[in-house]
Order: sequence, then structure tokens, then C-alpha cells
Amino acid sequence: MGSSIRDVYGAALAELGAENENIVVLDADLSGSTKSKVFGQKFPERFFNMGIAESDMVSCAAGLATTGKIPFVNTFTVFLTTLGLIATRAQVCYGDLNVKLAGAYCGMSDALDGATHHATEDIAVMRALPNMRVVVPSDAESTRWATRWAAEHVGPVYLRLSRTEYPDLYPAGTVFEPGKAKIVREGTDCTVFAIGILVHKALEAAESLAAEGISVQVVDLLSVKPIDGALVAACAKKTGAVVCAEEHQIYGGAGSAVAEVLAHAGVGAPTEFVGIRDVFTETGKYDGLLQKYGLDADAVVRAVKKAVERK
Repeated sequence: MGSSIRDVYGAALAELGAENENIVVLDADLSGSTKSKVFGQKFPERFFNMGIAESDMVSCAAGLATTGKIPFVNTFTVFLTTLGLIATRAQVCYGDLNVKLAGAYCGMSDALDGATHHATEDIAVMRALPNMRVVVPSDAESTRWATRWAAEHVGPVYLRLSRTEYPDLYPAGTVFEPGKAKIVREGTDCTVFAIGILVHKALEAAESLAAEGISVQVVDLLSVKPIDGALVAACAKKTGAVVCAEEHQIYGGAGSAVAEVLAHAGVGAPTEFVGIRDVFTETGKYDGLLQKYGLDADAVVRAVKKAVERK
């Protein structure tokens, strides 16, 4: 097994704090969970616990950004993209301010707290905001890169971070490019475009399908906005069938972004969607929830077979 994404993020944030004194960190009384406390312990004069006041926290971050600071705003994804939304829209994005929004516990990774703490609509919300960038790391190395890139990029950034451990996917020193996806497995019969934990489920599915003679290409999108449209279109043309896989509602998320690219490019590949299907999720163990809501490797296998049959 690999590393906990929240632990990797916390360590990366502290490393950046040692390099750049303009980085400041805000948290909504959840720093032990988001791991922003690692930064706070090293740089207490640049760490602000704002309490359970998400909109105020984002507003304060916007103000700090106008003074030349680089604020990283931290709380659970579901609260950041709902309670923090009005300030994110009206101040951070409208002003195109240099604020970084780190949504911890994305998807159903806060499994045992149920629907009120699960974030399954956040990508749809955040990618619709003008000036916002949306990045979804898929392992420890991509999380380190995404955190560093967010600090270096001038403008609003949303990092979608998980509570759980992700298997290692990329070796140390992997070169990532902003707005670019990564082909993590080559294939010829179908392309699976995935984000986060679903990249790993897609790789499991591809291995299983190879035994049945179905060749699956897996692409880690990494960036949902901007999306790597050129690679998405090229892969769809190459394999002639597409599956979009994400720990998110099937409406408005990464799958919708892929479908938009294909529509604009005029690529008519059969497309299937692996995601949460217009329901609220429930309390349970994380692996069980992924299975219940069709977000495991078996679900990807079924979707690939449907897409290939439709070719």
C-alpha cells in the first residue's frame, strides 16, 4: 500500500512553508484531520485556526492574498465547497485572487460520517467557477507535485484531496505538467479516463480484462480544469470506446468534462460512466461504500465491456 494522501499533503505544505515565507495556512478547526497542523507546528505565526466559520475563512484568505500572501485554505471538502462557496465565488474567483483551496476527505473517504460529510458534487461546483483550476492527485508523488504547483501558480486553485491511502503510482522525480494528463497503461480496445482512487481501480480492471483479451488504456486525468483535451480526444480516437471513472456524481464532474471535450472535438466514441448515480451516499466502511455505489474494479470492468460492445 502507498501513503495517506492527507499525510503527504501536510508534509508537502510544511516543506513549502520553509521555502516561502509568504505562504500562510488557514484551517476550520480540523487541522488534525487535514494535516495542516504540521505547518502550524512549524510556523505558528503563519497559521490561523478560524474555527467553524468556512465562509469567513475563505474571505480572510482573499484578504491575505491582496497583501501578497499565498493562503492555503483547509477543511473537509464538503464544507469548503458548500459553506465556503459564496466567498470562493464572489471574492476569490471574481477577484482572480491567489488563494489555494485544499479540500480534504473528498468523495466518500470520510466514510463513517455519512452523507453530510461525503463530498460527491464538489468537482461540478468548483470547475464551473471562472478562473478556478481543479487538480485531483492520484498518489503520493502527484500530491507532492500538485501542492507545490498550487503554491507556484498565480490564481485560484482547488486541490481535491483524500483521507485514505492510495497505492504508489508514480516514482519519485516524475515530471508532471500543469493541465496535462498521464497515460498510466497503454491499450487498444477502450480508454478509461479516471481520477483519484478510480485510477487504481481502473488499473485493477485493466489487468483483469487483459486475461479476457480486452486491451484497456488507462489515463490519469490529474487536472479536471483545465482538462487535457488534446490527449482525451486522441485516446478516444485511438481506442474507439471510452469509460469515465470518478468518485463523484456522474453529473458535472470529470466524466462530464471528458464528454464535453469529445463533443467539441467531434469524436463519436461510445462512452460509459462509472460514478455515483444521483443518490446521497450513506455511512459505512470505505471499501464497502465504493462497492455499493459501483466505484470498484468490477464496476469498471462492466463499464468497459459495455463500451466495447457498443463500438
